[in-house]
Amino acid sequence: MKYTVTWRPSAARRLSEIWLEASERTAVTDASNSIDSLLALCPHDQGEERDLATRILIVSPLAVVYEINEDDRRVTILSIRHTPSKHQ
Repeated sequence: MKYTVTWRPSAARRLSEIWLEASERTAVTDASNSIDSLLALCPHDQGEERDLATRILIVSPLAVVYEINEDDRRVTILSIRHTPSKHQ
C-alpha cells in the first residue's frame, strides 16, 4: 500500500529556490521526483533514521528530512537542502 507524500510549505518553497538557483535544474527535478517516488513506496527502507520521529534521505543533489505517520500512511517532508557535488 502506498504512502501519500506531502511537503511542508517551507520545504516546498525551499525546493523552488534550489531549483531557481541550480545550474543543473534537470538534476534537481529528477532528484525531487525520485524522492517522492521512493517515499511513496517504502519510506521506512529509505535513508537513515535521525531520531524516533525523523529520517534523512539523500538523492543527489538534494537531501530531505521527513517523518512518517503510519496511521495515515502519510510521509511529510519537513526540510530540504541542496547537496551539490564537490566538483561543481
